[in-house]
Amino acid sequence: MRHLPGRPRRRLLALLGSAALALGGAVALPGTAQAANVLTDPGFESGGLSLWTCSGNLGSVVSSPVHGGSKALQGAVSSSDNAQCEQTVAVKPNTAYTLSGWVRGSYVYLGVDGGASTWTSSPSAYSRLSVSFTTGASQTSAKVYVHGWYAQGSYQADDISLDGPGGGGGGDTQAPSTPGGLTSTGKTSSSVSLKWNAATDNVGVTAYDIYSGADQVLSVSGTTATVSGLSASTAYTFTVKARDAAGNTSGASGAVSVTTSAGSGGGTGFKQAAPYLFEGWGDPPNPATVMNATGVKWFTMAFVLDSGGCNPSWDGSRPLTGGADQSAINQIRSAGGDIVPSFGGWQGSKLGANCSSAGALAGALQKVIDAYSLKSIDMDIENTDEFENEAVQAKILTALKTVKANNPGLKTIVTFGTTTTGPTYYGNRLIEQAKSIGADIDVFTIMPFDFGGGADMYGNTVNAAEGLKTKLKSTFGWDDATAYSHLGISGMNGLSDQQENTTPETWTKIRDWSNAHHIARLAYWAVNRDRPCAGGGVVSNCSGIDQSTWQFTSITAGFTG
Repeated sequence: MRHLPGRPRRRLLALLGSAALALGGAVALPGTAQAANVLTDPGFESGGLSLWTCSGNLGSVVSSPVHGGSKALQGAVSSSDNAQCEQTVAVKPNTAYTLSGWVRGSYVYLGVDGGASTWTSSPSAYSRLSVSFTTGASQTSAKVYVHGWYAQGSYQADDISLDGPGGGGGGDTQAPSTPGGLTSTGKTSSSVSLKWNAATDNVGVTAYDIYSGADQVLSVSGTTATVSGLSASTAYTFTVKARDAAGNTSGASGAVSVTTSAGSGGGTGFKQAAPYLFEGWGDPPNPATVMNATGVKWFTMAFVLDSGGCNPSWDGSRPLTGGADQSAINQIRSAGGDIVPSFGGWQGSKLGANCSSAGALAGALQKVIDAYSLKSIDMDIENTDEFENEAVQAKILTALKTVKANNPGLKTIVTFGTTTTGPTYYGNRLIEQAKSIGADIDVFTIMPFDFGGGADMYGNTVNAAEGLKTKLKSTFGWDDATAYSHLGISGMNGLSDQQENTTPETWTKIRDWSNAHHIARLAYWAVNRDRPCAGGGVVSNCSGIDQSTWQFTSITAGFTG
C-alpha cells in the first residue's frame, strides 16, 4: 500500500462474453420528420429525473462528466440490473422519428421500446448514438430508453433528443383521473409497501409518482411500490399521482400515514468514527493536536504486518510496543480517545497470507490485542494474496471468529474494495464465507474509491454502500436497519490514486448519509493527508486540493451513526 503516496486498489474488470454482445446494431427505418425535440428534460438540466423513470432506482443526475449544459444522467449498472432509464411521450401514428443522444461508458444502448435500438462499445468520452423509426398505424405513444450492460459499471447519457411532431393532434392536455384506494400492505424498520387502484386516461397512464410529504420519492409503472431507505420508528405520509405520456399529472390520491417498525435489535450497537493514521509515512501529525482541533476520538492505526515467522509488528518493521506507534497510542488515550489497529492493506508481508494456519493467525492477532487491551480490530483484506484467495479469506475469518470467542466484547471489522454498485465477486465471497463459518463479523467496511474514474463520488459511494447493504440482507436475512448497522465506509480524502476528487463538501454529504442510515463505521485514508495543497497531486502529506487543515477529520468527527 505504501509504494504510492495514495492507497491504490485493484480494480476487478468484468469480462463481457462475445455471446452476450451478439446484438444487432442500429435498425434503419424511413426518414425522420424534422421537428422539435418532444422529450421532457432531455439534458437533465432540471437537476432531477423529471419524467424519466429508472429501473431499480439506479438513475441519478450528476454534474460531471456532462456533454452539454451542467447536468447529465448517470446509471449505476449492477450485475443484475442494466439501469435502464426511460421516458414515454405522445407521438403521431405512422410518422417517422429520429432518436439520438450522447452516451459515455461500456456498452451503452439507446432505443425505443419494441422497436429499433443502437449501442456503442466502450467510449471513454461522450459518443453520439442515433436511430430512426416509424410509429405504427394506430400508435399514440412511444417509450424511449437508455441503459448500460450488466456488470459493466456506470454509464452517462446527455442531450437525448426525439425529433418529430408531438402527438395528440393539437396536444393531449387531459390529465389522468386521481388514483384511489391508497393503502399500506406492509412495513419494516426501513421500508413501506403501498398499493392503489389504477387511474384512467384518455390516452393512457404511463407512470405513477409516489410522494412522501411534498417530495417525490419513487416512480413506477404499476399500482404497487415499496419505498425503502426510511428510518425506524418514524411516521411518513404518502400520496400517489398518475401521469400520462404527455406529462399531464393527476391530482394527489388520498394520503396514507405509516410509522415504520422499530429496529430488529440485530445491530451491533457499535459506532466508530476512526480515520486512518499511519506513523510510518506522510509526515505523521501529533494525534493529540488533531484531536484537540477536531474533536475526533478514534483513529485506525495502520498497519500491522508480519515481521517474519507470523510475528506482528507495525508496518512489518517497527516494534509492536515501545516505538513511535505506542507513543502515538498513548497520546490518543491520554486525550480520552482510543484506536483500532488495521491488519494488512495493499502491500507488504501480511499475517493473513503468511501465518500457516487460522490458529497461528489468531495467535498473532491475540498478541496485538493483549499488547493494547483492544476493544476492536480491523482486517484490511486486499490484493491477490488475501482478498482474491478464498482459502486465505477463510483463514482470516476463522481467526477472527477465534479471537472474538476468546475476547468477550471484542468487535471485529473487515475492510475491502468495492465497485460503484457494491461488492465484487471476491467481496461477495468474503461475506458468504463469513456467514458459512459463523464468523460473527461486526462490521463489513467498503473502500469506495479508485473505481477507475467517475466524478460523482457521493453517488458512487452511496450506490456502493447500498449494494453492500443488499448483499448483507440477502446473505444473513437481515432487514435494512440491521444491514446498515453492520456496514462501514472508508473513503479517501481529496484526490485518489485515480484522480477521483472527494471534496470536503462531498465528504460532508457522505457523513450525513451515513448518519441518516445509522451505519456502524466511517473512516478515510488518511489523517496524514488532511492538509491543503491545491494542485499538489496525490502525495502522502496533503490532499491535493484546497481545504483547511484537518477539515476531513473534523467532518468525520461528526459521525454518530
